[in-house]
Amino acid sequence: MSSEKGNPYDDGLERRPANFTALTPLGFLERAGRVYPQRLAVVHGQRRFSWAETYARSRRLASALARRGIGRGDTVAVLLSNTPEMYEAHFGVPMAGAVLNTLNTRLDAESIAFMLEFACARVLVVDREFAEVARRARAALKREILVIDVSDPEYLGPGEPLGGLDYEALLAEGDAGFEWLRPLDEWDAISLNYTSGTTGDPKAVVYHHRGAYLNALCNLLTWGMPPHATYLWTLPMFHCNGWCFPWSIAANAGTNVCLRKVDAGRIFALMREHRVTHYAGAPIVHSTLLGAPPEWRGGITQQVHAMVAGAAPPESMIEGMERIGFALTHVYGLTETYGPAAVCARQSEWDALELAERAERNGRQGVEYLLQDDMAVLDPATLEPVPADGVTMGEIMFRGNIVMKGYLRNPTATAAALEGGWFHSGDLAVRHADGYAKIRDRSKDIIISGGENISSLEVEDVICRHPAVFAVAVVARPDERWGETPCAFIELKQGHAATTAEIRAHCEERLARFKLPRAIEFVALPRTATGKVQKDVLRARARAGLQSGG
Repeated sequence: MSSEKGNPYDDGLERRPANFTALTPLGFLERAGRVYPQRLAVVHGQRRFSWAETYARSRRLASALARRGIGRGDTVAVLLSNTPEMYEAHFGVPMAGAVLNTLNTRLDAESIAFMLEFACARVLVVDREFAEVARRARAALKREILVIDVSDPEYLGPGEPLGGLDYEALLAEGDAGFEWLRPLDEWDAISLNYTSGTTGDPKAVVYHHRGAYLNALCNLLTWGMPPHATYLWTLPMFHCNGWCFPWSIAANAGTNVCLRKVDAGRIFALMREHRVTHYAGAPIVHSTLLGAPPEWRGGITQQVHAMVAGAAPPESMIEGMERIGFALTHVYGLTETYGPAAVCARQSEWDALELAERAERNGRQGVEYLLQDDMAVLDPATLEPVPADGVTMGEIMFRGNIVMKGYLRNPTATAAALEGGWFHSGDLAVRHADGYAKIRDRSKDIIISGGENISSLEVEDVICRHPAVFAVAVVARPDERWGETPCAFIELKQGHAATTAEIRAHCEERLARFKLPRAIEFVALPRTATGKVQKDVLRARARAGLQSGG
């Protein structure tokens, strides 16, 4: 019989410090530093840091920031490569109570300035390689910002520091015994990541401590990572906080092998030297390795586990990875889901299939992560599940703890994205009889190139600024190396002329390099009766193998 006062299991059984704490991935580093103090945590060139040292350096960073007035609700932006400083920022910044904003190092100064201004960033940590673009971005700001310079000894290229405080000097100000700030609530923000969405102005995606904690653990469970794995950083840590792997590897007490840029020869060399067991990245990373001379893989005797996400990977790439003996796991997600939140979970019966059939199965976006509540393919109008017939298309939607808090200072976009109790991905997919989802198209016109989002509208806006252009439509064109690249169909003004070279030069002055259209064709744009450009027709044409021309 239930108690008149309510549920008897709640009677006098309150949350207390002894039985409840807010979930946060920051505790993973504390534990690794205490339990495995001498185990190697971070490797970068000649630099080596143990877990005890990494924990101490992160606490010093938190302490130094706190002494300079950085605390809860403040934003610390970083423009860094995959270096020890970037890894430490994933812990040290939120340990001060602040929110970490990892900036895409491929962006132009205008975009970076917009992001810094929008997030009200109080600190900018900059690698010397990106100092010039950061200098221009800072000049465009309407206020002062504290600059911290990072001079990585592994970077030998051009660039002068901005003249701010040196990173190591900042750490020297801090206390290695600093009592770092735990979140007041696991719903508190831990990081900020920008996504382009369907316009050129990016939306600011807010992650909370709970989601970061759960997805970090889910990465380990999904991959079956054994304790003390050796992880190679081919994936940029600026991208969705490296899919939460900075926190995953601390929980694993593994070893982070840093890498500034993707280079096949360097990757294979590091795999040999450090006996790398795991790495992750967009399809282009894996395709780059497959395209390298086979002899470069010599001496790699350990089992290497690879994780791929981004645009749906080509089945030929999946087949190639199997041929060279790398165990590939295909995951799927978005910035709004902390990176991967779904996995193409392998089934033992697939082993009996021919290679091409196995590649088709492994090319599906799959099912929800273990710690994600649900992933479904729904009719976007009714929110009812589509038939599992492999034909009927619906929209992939997620719900659960591995979904963003929302978009910073954008309640309208937040409400639309989370309408009906689901996060709406904008990706159109079918559901197969086995329950696995497979993306067929995109409801948004986002192009995912090399794992990075490109807004077609942004590219169209730039091209339309050319004096000879009347109208333009930009769609995704499949690319074996990059996954997708922008393809521009241009309708010129009557009596005007332009060449491919002129359009490209125009774009190069106004767009980041990875956003440039790789294919251009001058056409009369196909339109509906109401004058709307028929992008479906253009997508089919691009898929058919459009060649660049002028």
